Amino acid sequence: MSTITTPADVAGAPRSRARFGILGLIAVGTMINYLDRTVLGIAAPHLSKDLGLDAAAMGLVFSAFAWTYAAAQVPGGVFLDRFGVRLTYFLSIAFWSFFTLLQSLAGGLYSLLFFRFGLGVSEAPCFPANGRIVGTWFPQQERARATSVYTVGEYLGLAFFSPFLFWVEAQYSWHALFVVVGVVGMLYGLVWWFAYREPQDSRMANRAELDYIAAGGGLVPPNAERVPFSWANVAHLLSYRQVWGAAIGQFAGNATLVFFLTWFPTYLATARHMGWVKVGFFAVLPFIAGGIGVLAGGWLSDVLLARTGSANLARKLPIIGGLLLASLIVSANWVNSNAAVIAILSLAFFGQGMVGLGWTVISDIAPKPLMGLTGGLFNFVTNLSGIITPLAIGFIVQASGSFVGALAFVGAVALLGAISYIFILGDIHRIELAPA
Repeated sequence: MSTITTPADVAGAPRSRARFGILGLIAVGTMINYLDRTVLGIAAPHLSKDLGLDAAAMGLVFSAFAWTYAAAQVPGGVFLDRFGVRLTYFLSIAFWSFFTLLQSLAGGLYSLLFFRFGLGVSEAPCFPANGRIVGTWFPQQERARATSVYTVGEYLGLAFFSPFLFWVEAQYSWHALFVVVGVVGMLYGLVWWFAYREPQDSRMANRAELDYIAAGGGLVPPNAERVPFSWANVAHLLSYRQVWGAAIGQFAGNATLVFFLTWFPTYLATARHMGWVKVGFFAVLPFIAGGIGVLAGGWLSDVLLARTGSANLARKLPIIGGLLLASLIVSANWVNSNAAVIAILSLAFFGQGMVGLGWTVISDIAPKPLMGLTGGLFNFVTNLSGIITPLAIGFIVQASGSFVGALAFVGAVALLGAISYIFILGDIHRIELAPA
């Protein structure tokens, strides 16, 4: 590290804090990412009526994003490892925003499916890139809180912007929703391109900060070998229980998240018979709770790591507790009060927010030259739930005429995730590449 210098270096200068500016960049990017993928949930009741789509067809549409999103995880991770974060993230933002905008032109099932497929491919590199950024810009003792800060963008963006988006939809049309979020994403892509740099290239990070990051296990050296893709590396990663345990746990937590991102407004409007303005108000509360859960999980994890020195306890305990809370979503089937339902759903989403810590686990265990590939494999398994959950809920609702079985399904999957973290994950430590 003694060979690394930056324009911010001044003899005796205090440690800079450039990493927090980078964290702000990916937090905003993540917020836009989730707005683009989930605005369909807000548009769904009116869009489905205009396009003549029943519950099963909407389940297919909700699921379509995850088909290509999951399938593109490994290629996206390989692209990330080959071309780096700056270019990969810029192209991802530009294309996912373009496909969001195109959804405003959908005239039926097939065009809508095509645009959702394009959105899924385009968004695929985002979270592997986030994991790589946290793994290189932050020391281990700060990664959980860093992960929680950018992950909270998934929730707070939807919480704070949902009333505005419901208003846009009510005042104009569902078409306008896709135009608004698509244009915002395109503009942010330009911000990203001009603002992001790797640590060694940053004009804001001084040597003291770079040394601090490196001492905590971050900061891939600028001359680090770029490992080409090989199926042998994939097989090597998949031979570790840590990868499988974390991925299955995240799959389970993602099932709860997918319910809220897709079917939740429809559930409130049809199963709970809330008016559209009321839906917009109540939809905010679980997302706020989820955001608080993200921050609470990151804070608790880093506190436990500082006090115990055990990554196993610090990472596993908040995630297992969060999955158990998420499983309580099924109890909404047995209450009549709308206020009680929202309270239960908010508690479940709070728990799900804590599961976002799974990306910190991946930052801790991924081999440094293969952070993109490891994140891609992890996110591939995770987002299989994005395929399965909307389809399962759509068919359950279509067959039964209610959401009772749907909530039971989401709760059962959350329990599966807790079991995976308890019995499959094993010790959290960085995986080493097999010798050549």
